[in-house]
Amino acid sequence: EVQLVESGGGLVQAGGSLRLSCAASGFTFGDYAIGWFRQAPGKEREGVSCISASDGRTYYADSVKGRFTISSDNAKNTVYLQMNSLKPEDTAVYYCAAIKPHYYCSGYITDRWYQYHYWGQGTQVTVSS
Repeated sequence: EVQLVESGGGLVQAGGSLRLSCAASGFTFGDYAIGWFRQAPGKEREGVSCISASDGRTYYADSVKGRFTISSDNAKNTVYLQMNSLKPEDTAVYYCAAIKPHYYCSGYITDRWYQYHYWGQGTQVTVSS
């Protein structure tokens, strides 16, 4: 059974940091790219970042570039999203998702969230001003 489980969300003040985790199981981790997405109330889901579990290529949306860092621990089948300098506009439910093949980690694909095959349940991130 394919599972993606997010954790690490919470409430933080503007300027603070959080680290989200996405633990994957039930598929060959190295064959996939893992993406992070977010959805704020009343807004469309948007791609935030992705990483290839095979070759480490990454992508960041302009809105988070320089503040967020994605990384992968292939031994643990886990992807992390380190979020620094958080802003109130980062408030959203954050989801991780998987897509095959791994080289589909790109801005073009990640902008089209519906292309991703497997999804986690989401974790809430709230940034207070």
